[in-house]
Amino acid sequence: MHEVLHDWDGENALISYDARTGSHLFIAIHSRRLGPAAGGTRLKTYPAPADALRDATLLARAMTYKMAIAGLPMGGGKSVLAVPGELTSDDRRHLLARHAHNVETLGGSYRTGPDVGTTAADMDVLREFTSYAFGRSPERGGSGSSAPDTAVGVFHGIGAAVGHVTGSPDLAGTRVYVQGCGAVGEPLVGMLVESGATVVVSDVVPERVAALEAKYGVTSVAPDVVGVECDVYAPCALGQVVSAETVPQLRCRIVAGAANNVLVADEDGERLQEAGILYAPDFVINGGGAIHLAGYESLSWTREQVEAALRGIGSTLEEVFRAADAHGISTETAAERIAEGRLAAGPQPAA
Repeated sequence: MHEVLHDWDGENALISYDARTGSHLFIAIHSRRLGPAAGGTRLKTYPAPADALRDATLLARAMTYKMAIAGLPMGGGKSVLAVPGELTSDDRRHLLARHAHNVETLGGSYRTGPDVGTTAADMDVLREFTSYAFGRSPERGGSGSSAPDTAVGVFHGIGAAVGHVTGSPDLAGTRVYVQGCGAVGEPLVGMLVESGATVVVSDVVPERVAALEAKYGVTSVAPDVVGVECDVYAPCALGQVVSAETVPQLRCRIVAGAANNVLVADEDGERLQEAGILYAPDFVINGGGAIHLAGYESLSWTREQVEAALRGIGSTLEEVFRAADAHGISTETAAERIAEGRLAAGPQPAA
């Protein structure tokens, strides 16, 4: 874990261990330059604690860029609860309470919400012990799941990418492969089908695939397949699916999906560029969840304001694509430069 922190450019990390559940708890704060750090709480099993910490630091960095490029007055952070396996309901509540106390000790410099492995119900538990939990269930005064608005943002982003490649954002007849049909992928499939796109799906949960096949008449492939022939490859499950090994397998013109950390290495953005594949950087296209939570629960936005910001994801991607073309750089590099410019121009809160 020392090596992970040594190679990280973030501000600080809170690391603790829960003996009752055998879990490691991590909170990584990458930047508070634009405001208090914010990021979801991820709960999953990892091969080793260092892998969980590395995930937290990478995701926290992505959150910094996500907030900056979305124009939100917040910084970037992330929580990871690395559990050894399935938890009983009592142990889960215990672990969430322990995590909430950690969040509370940071005094508002970090706020959290749902992520992979956690839900609005979990945020309800956190809020019993800390004021700094977003995404509670509506009946508890929260804004509910941000996943549907993440899907809306990805939909606008896919339209912008298709428009950049073909000259028209019309998705009718566009073939889209959605890999991962959970809380974000499922509503995205519905919007794509409604727009006239031809959709191929995959998921590790067979029941999800069967439900989408029955409801929309989509076709399916095995969940680990990458090289589906399509116009748009939309990874919407876990990240790190684009690498030196998988780029040659891709049979698409665009990579644009909801997953975080889609690229295994920074160089993979250049590999996609060299392959003639347009990449919608993940921290731009999947910003809808952050917009939903920050907009409703921190900025008191109306639905109209949230919807305008979600549409803005498409406009931001158009800016990224133009910058990449103008400077002959990858879209990942172009997006990072735009985000870094906004960070440099932003305020520096007191430590």
